[in-house]
Amino acid sequence: MPTLTGAVRSFVETGPILEVVDYSGGFTSGAGEFTPVLKRVAFSVPRAAFTAIVGETGSGKTLMALSILGIAPRSFRRTAGSVRFQGADLVPDDDKAMRRVRGAQISMVFQDARASLNPVFTVGYQISDVCRLHRHVGRKEAWQMAENMLERVRVPEPGRRMRQYPHEFSGGMAQRAQLAMALICHPSLLVLDEPTTGLDVTIQADILDLVVDLTASEGLSTLLITHDLGIVAETCDFVVVMKEGEVRETGTCEQVMTAPASPYTQQLLADSRLAGVPR
Repeated sequence: MPTLTGAVRSFVETGPILEVVDYSGGFTSGAGEFTPVLKRVAFSVPRAAFTAIVGETGSGKTLMALSILGIAPRSFRRTAGSVRFQGADLVPDDDKAMRRVRGAQISMVFQDARASLNPVFTVGYQISDVCRLHRHVGRKEAWQMAENMLERVRVPEPGRRMRQYPHEFSGGMAQRAQLAMALICHPSLLVLDEPTTGLDVTIQADILDLVVDLTASEGLSTLLITHDLGIVAETCDFVVVMKEGEVRETGTCEQVMTAPASPYTQQLLADSRLAGVPR
C-alpha cells in the first residue's frame, strides 16, 4: 500500500478538494415514477492524494461520479445534498457553470476510451481542441501542447500519433490518449471510471503506474471508481466503500484493507482474497 504521510498531512492542513454532502437522487420513469438510487452519500476527496470509490456493480459509484460533473443521465434527479469543490458549491443543474468546471478544473477518464474519442477526427485534433477551448490559445500552440502531453503520458512517436484516428490506436494507447485529453488543461481533480476495464494485465499495470506517477508529479487529486480491490490496495491512499447507493465505510487504505469496520467491506475483502487479491 502507498505511504500515507503526505496525503494525511495535506488533508489535515488544507482540507479536502471535494466534499459530497448527504447527496441523494434517483431516476424518474416515463410514467413519472421516482426510484431513489443515491441515498445521503457523504465523503471527501483529500488534496494531492489518490482516493478510490469501490463497490460491486450497481452500487452507485459511477452515477455519483457522473453527478459530480453534472453529466448524469437526463432521467436522474438530485433530491438533496450538495457537492463542494475547492470550497464552493457545484450546481449540476446549471450547465453553463458546469461547463466552466468540466475539463478545465475537473476532468474525467471513462471506461471505454475508443467510445469516448470521436472516430471522425484525429487524436491530435481532439486533444488540441480541448486545449483551445479551455486555455484560449492559438491552433499552433494548442497542437504543440497536445503533442507534449501525449509524450507525457508515454505515447511513443507522439508527432505521428497526433495525425492518427482513434481506430488506429490499441486499447491501451487509446486510454493514454484519453488521459492526455483529460490532463491537457492541468485540472485540479482527475476522475477515473474503471480506466483499465478490458485491458490485459500488463497494460492495466502500465496505465495505473502512469496515473500514480502523474498524481504525484502533477500534484493532482485523483478519484478512482473501481470494483477491483487489488488495484485499490496497490495504488490508493483513501477508500470510500459503497453498496446500494449508500456509503458503508470510509478511511485510509490501510485502515479499510486491514481492519474493515463494515460487514459489507469485510465480505468484499474475503471474496477478493478468494480470488487472489493479497491482504
